[in-house]
Amino acid sequence: MTRRDLVKIDAGAAVLEGMLELPASPLGVVLFAHGSGSSRHSPRNNAVAARLREAGIATLLLDLLGPDEDRSAARRFDIGLLTDRLAMAASWLGTGPLTAPLALGLFGASTGAAAALQLVARDGSGIAALVSRGVRPDLAGLDALAAVVAPTLLIVGGDDGVVVDLNRQARLLPARYG
Repeated sequence: MTRRDLVKIDAGAAVLEGMLELPASPLGVVLFAHGSGSSRHSPRNNAVAARLREAGIATLLLDLLGPDEDRSAARRFDIGLLTDRLAMAASWLGTGPLTAPLALGLFGASTGAAAALQLVARDGSGIAALVSRGVRPDLAGLDALAAVVAPTLLIVGGDDGVVVDLNRQARLLPARYG
């Protein structure tokens, strides 16, 4: 039986809403960082989250922006703001009685993935792994990419030529700059 809780996380100027779902005996927890124009209701991310829960992994699908903020393109691409809020959510998971003992993974999409990369670069010691779907790694910045030490998987659609090239370049950064 999966436990489902609508959660609200205080993030200073905003309250982040999300859905925390925990299988009976979770092996870990994955925090989802959605991309620009997406939300915790994303069918793609919910499909991934459902598979993770079937495998015994808890999930937190979270909106990093409030509805008013999400209407602003500047906010959607404010990777620093998204990173700070993702860090607050990770900290919240790290103090929750049901989630604190669990290993933390991140799943990021688009700008949320750039924020996840920055968070892993900034505080990678507390993050077990990162999966990124459709990120433009240049949005995370070269310094952040070179500082990522957690196991990281970058997934990009084969027909997304420019983003494929950016991800290939990002894969080489630690060898080149690290």
